[in-house]
Amino acid sequence: MIKLESVYLNRDGNDIFSGLNLSVMKNEKVLIQGKSGAGKTTLFKILLGFEQVDQGVVTINGQTIDKFHIKQIRELIFYLSQDIDLRNDQVCNIIDEIFTRNRKKDLNKKKLESFMEFLELNHMLLEQNVKNLSGGERQRMGLLICFLLDRPVWLLDEPTSALDDNMKKKVVDWILDQNKTIIIVSHDDVWKNNPGVKTVRWM
Repeated sequence: MIKLESVYLNRDGNDIFSGLNLSVMKNEKVLIQGKSGAGKTTLFKILLGFEQVDQGVVTINGQTIDKFHIKQIRELIFYLSQDIDLRNDQVCNIIDEIFTRNRKKDLNKKKLESFMEFLELNHMLLEQNVKNLSGGERQRMGLLICFLLDRPVWLLDEPTSALDDNMKKKVVDWILDQNKTIIIVSHDDVWKNNPGVKTVRWM
């Protein structure tokens, strides 16, 4: 489903990727680990069409990531950034806007309630401003939006870093049980040595 073939990327004289090959099959879960600066987050930017490779071929569902296909490709992907990039507004307004823009997916209120309960988020949070949320609440809100949008491909950048141990295990078990194609970038031990994940180590 996701394939990078002989990908080269150089920025400011530094080789980020030099002949990178990576294949992620449909519904496969892949954990990418490596030191800082190894290009893990850059990989997500490439898959989202925000970074152009110098050489090589990158495809999702057999479609090359280019200006002709990028809109269709982005509709397949949910990206959870490490910083949980959300504008400063009430949580309910942000969720409503996401589903207003995403015309192919209506907001299911029952699923919203169910996922909030699963993520142990108080319903009063919907009336709060994003700037007043804790790091853990922001991360769980990002996961909430991911679960609700229910897209076939998830790119998760440090998705459990701000969660407590019990919530980490709960979220990881649930994510790995989904029929989704998922790439995870994480230094969190909770993902390691899990039989549901293929680990790829970048030096």
